[in-house]
Amino acid sequence: MAHIDIPSGFPGIVGLMKYRPDTGKLLLELSETLLRGDSPLSVEERELIGAYVSHLNECNFCTGVHGTVAKQLLKRNSNLVDAVYDNVENADITDKLRALLKIAAKVQLGGKQVSEDDIQEAKSVGATDREIHDTVLIAAAFCMFNRYVDGLATTTPNESGAYEQMACQIVESGYAGARELLFE
Repeated sequence: MAHIDIPSGFPGIVGLMKYRPDTGKLLLELSETLLRGDSPLSVEERELIGAYVSHLNECNFCTGVHGTVAKQLLKRNSNLVDAVYDNVENADITDKLRALLKIAAKVQLGGKQVSEDDIQEAKSVGATDREIHDTVLIAAAFCMFNRYVDGLATTTPNESGAYEQMACQIVESGYAGARELLFE
């Protein structure tokens, strides 16, 4: 049961957005910008970063939604998401993505955990300043999202079909598409 009286039938951050539409609209805009906006990182990579940070934070709702979005976007390589969760070092990903995910994991622990060595490692395998920037910002934002969702004890669907439905909508319409469903 949620710590506050949020609209029923809206799990996770969706219920919180319905509860506070003024902040909810801003959070959706931030999500759209970070995960669908201009970036040298692919949409798949950005969703994977968000899902991975959510997994590390043990936020079941955000892991469920963004992990499912990443799986749908990756299609034939959908098992990659679980491989990253299990062991980033052994996952079949590029060295650059591995280095960026390591940086995201450091951000998850605390921003000051990211070292110059982490940055240099990412750059040595081809990461640009913009890719490093976007990775850190996505990881930091997901820490906030995860703590918002779990700090208010929002409901988390237990059936995977709920995440499939939400993920299909996000893949099809992005985060901007949710604005119409939630607020208009």
